[in-house]
Amino acid sequence: MFAKLPLTALRAFESAARLGGFKSAAKELYVTPAAISHQIKSLESQLGTLLFERTAQGVKLTESGQLLYPSIHLALSDICRSFKGFSGDSSPRKVRVTTTPAFAALWLIPRVSDFYAKYPDVQVSIETSNDIVDLLRDSSIDVAIRCGSGDYPGLYKKFLMQEEFGAFSCPRWKAANVNGSNQNLSLINVRWGTPFPFSISWENWCRVAGLEQWIDNAIYREYDDEHFAHQAAISGQGLVLASTVLVADSVAKGLLVDIKPDIKIEGLKYSAVAVPGRERTSPLKEFLEWLEEQSEEFRAL
Repeated sequence: MFAKLPLTALRAFESAARLGGFKSAAKELYVTPAAISHQIKSLESQLGTLLFERTAQGVKLTESGQLLYPSIHLALSDICRSFKGFSGDSSPRKVRVTTTPAFAALWLIPRVSDFYAKYPDVQVSIETSNDIVDLLRDSSIDVAIRCGSGDYPGLYKKFLMQEEFGAFSCPRWKAANVNGSNQNLSLINVRWGTPFPFSISWENWCRVAGLEQWIDNAIYREYDDEHFAHQAAISGQGLVLASTVLVADSVAKGLLVDIKPDIKIEGLKYSAVAVPGRERTSPLKEFLEWLEEQSEEFRAL
């Protein structure tokens, strides 16, 4: 059944596609770049289609290569995990998660102890970055929790939560500004590193709230990430325009209050994404089920 499968060539193809070049694949597989090129040409000849486009800058996957790569990557990953099951490795089962620093600090990490209580033999490794990890190329990551439009072609997707943005402050700030004075008003800004398809800004929120005069009189405090801005608001530095997902725990604890509960601007969707097929494997399957339970509880609030 599998006698004619060109396993060496498929392994060379997977490595070159994941790492983005023949030289990198050669280094990983301990062969020469010429050997990788020979295996790729052999595979292309067998399939009757080009898998890589040769350019002056190197190589890149053709449309056919892009179609083939996910299934080959998943198949080799499954074989690798099966081998590890017989290796006698006593290390704990692990789920590797990538997400933004703000989501990890303000939503995921405060809840993950509940997962450990249910699955004490599974270790959750959380890596944070505002850059998007290419899951089809980085097989070390099991799942990404992303905030975006919800459109992730070629990946398994599970919707988690829809966010909105509102104005929040610590209770003492609201008490000191109970009369609505906008003298020396401090507005906390996030320097967004990623462009959004809509305006998450104080200008937009103030327009919706009918408080355009705030913009002219405000003093701005700026931070590089949402969780820094969040902490600044808790410490009394001013008002923060924040995601309802990320401030939920602080609001529940009374650390922050929503100064205009009826005024919100639309945000993005939080989703869990993974390489198709991997969501059915343990322990990622258990983690995704737990994540869905947690997000359902949040949506019910």
